[in-house]
Amino acid sequence: MPEDSPLRDYVRAHAQNRPGVYRMIGRDHEVLYVGKSIRVRGRLLSYFRADRSDKASELIRETRQIVWEYVPNEFAALVREMKLIQRSQPEYNVQHRRKRRYAFVKITRERAPRVLPVTRVVEDGATYYGPFPAVGRVAQTVRELGQALELRDCPATTPVHFADQLDLWSPDRTPGCLRADLGTCLAPCCGRADAEAYRERVRQARDFLDGSGVEPVRRVDRAMREAAGRLDFEYAAILRERGDRLRRFREELLAFRGQVESLSFVYVVPGFEGDDRLYLIRRGTIREELPAPTTDLERAATAARVRQVFRQGDPGPAGLKAHEAAEILLVARWFRLRSEQRDATVKPRRWLREGGSPNVAEPSRSPTPAQPPAARRSARVEGRTRYRPGASTSRLPVAASTAPRE
Repeated sequence: MPEDSPLRDYVRAHAQNRPGVYRMIGRDHEVLYVGKSIRVRGRLLSYFRADRSDKASELIRETRQIVWEYVPNEFAALVREMKLIQRSQPEYNVQHRRKRRYAFVKITRERAPRVLPVTRVVEDGATYYGPFPAVGRVAQTVRELGQALELRDCPATTPVHFADQLDLWSPDRTPGCLRADLGTCLAPCCGRADAEAYRERVRQARDFLDGSGVEPVRRVDRAMREAAGRLDFEYAAILRERGDRLRRFREELLAFRGQVESLSFVYVVPGFEGDDRLYLIRRGTIREELPAPTTDLERAATAARVRQVFRQGDPGPAGLKAHEAAEILLVARWFRLRSEQRDATVKPRRWLREGGSPNVAEPSRSPTPAQPPAARRSARVEGRTRYRPGASTSRLPVAASTAPRE
């Protein structure tokens, strides 16, 4: 696209060098790309200077409209960008469009529940544990967990007949797969287990995933010793490796859960032109974003919200909502890569004890470029500016969300 294009002129005239998130819109009104920057104007203009062989040049040639919204800080932009990418699945984005790099363990809500590895959470009444990284390894370990506890992994459509259920005709039923004959499934498909025995194995699976039980590992260890006792050393070696994988999985599960549990605090973030924010983060999810209080009345209102967010009941590791997983991992990665940002966090009790004015080390601010007086006067107004060829170039104000990093 030539540098004298109307789209470029519009960006030059209306975009500001402040944190924000932007979207490139195609000719059919589809979102082609979502990006973020601490200086929106400079970032957008860089697309028009890109070499014709670059991806940025190709993208801007396909773009018919640019929409951007301002946010207070870099952290906010990162979260907002992720949510927009997940919502729109833009063609030119890569990072958030890759296959999910995390997995969940699902205990289904069925007469004979199954323990399954899945890559997403849906509102189906099941219990979910996670998120966990390393999808492939989680899938293997979950299958071995089900085998250790002899839980079924057959399709949901498989009929279930428990040994203690009333059956007037008592027909002979054959197992639906070889696992029943191999002794790795209680086989509720053919009435080989009663309902209570099966429920007990499901409870053991829940305890293992909660971190409060190790029965699956004990069962594998017992089977290994029995195999060794009958001189079946090859099978004993297989079971030893299976037990080791279950132990490692439990250790990783507890370590990752501890990391998520540690992500519970009030996060103080300086913003553009003094638009400072507080993020109430609990178990890795942003429960609320608030302006930093400056008066006694505002501090009292903020303290009330902090109490409500951190004292209300929390479902714990098995209560994950469908939209929370990516946010947990994003927040965890933010603080892992920026360890200095931990200095800007305050535990809720300390925040309340010190009246909302704790002595927190202020993180370094995003660069705030010099602006003319008119720009400074409007710096606190969050909004979206859009361009359509042949349309008016008036500003369309909207509510905005959060901030970017290149």
